[in-house]
Amino acid sequence: MTKTHTLLCGLACTLALIPAIGSAAASADPVQQLADSVAQTRDTQGQPFAIIDKARARLFVFQPDGRVQGSSPVLLGSARGDASVPGIGQRKIADIRPDERTTPAGRFAIEPGRNAQGEDIFWIDYDAAVSMHRVRATNPKERRLERLATATPADNRISYGCINVPVAFFDTVVKLTFQARRGVMYVLPETPSGRDVFSALKTNKPGS
Repeated sequence: MTKTHTLLCGLACTLALIPAIGSAAASADPVQQLADSVAQTRDTQGQPFAIIDKARARLFVFQPDGRVQGSSPVLLGSARGDASVPGIGQRKIADIRPDERTTPAGRFAIEPGRNAQGEDIFWIDYDAAVSMHRVRATNPKERRLERLATATPADNRISYGCINVPVAFFDTVVKLTFQARRGVMYVLPETPSGRDVFSALKTNKPGS
């Protein structure tokens, strides 16, 4: 399995367009800026891609040329932060503290797979056990479906780090786009220090 945080040529150009969180100069939509740059630099090498805007708790799916395939609200990790705790993918869910339940920022390979229950999912960071999958409403107290339906992203932070997608959007957009061709996921940082996540990727080698 291809490891995540793989850097292809042109990513430095892509990252340069991401504005600082909270910057008054960030008048343009950072998602559109990033999508345009990904398409122009051909950073995905002909693969479709997706962008997660954690500030808005929203998923955007694009064709390789930057055309929008679709957009949907999603549920994300309940903890604010842009990095996964080292070794978290090998720990039991019950042992993961609330402050460790982050959705990591960065550039990741999207790869189809199966979870422990045999459900089809897409791995985003296999080593950290972060995946993109259909929302599960198994615990009524979590109100996951209701959270997705609200107009505000303030209540969309509930998962252990995985990206929960509405079932219809997962089946009609996500699965159809990435099942055969795979792709690349870009998760925008939500904290000022999150920019370091992208800076660190600049030192990686293509195909690493």
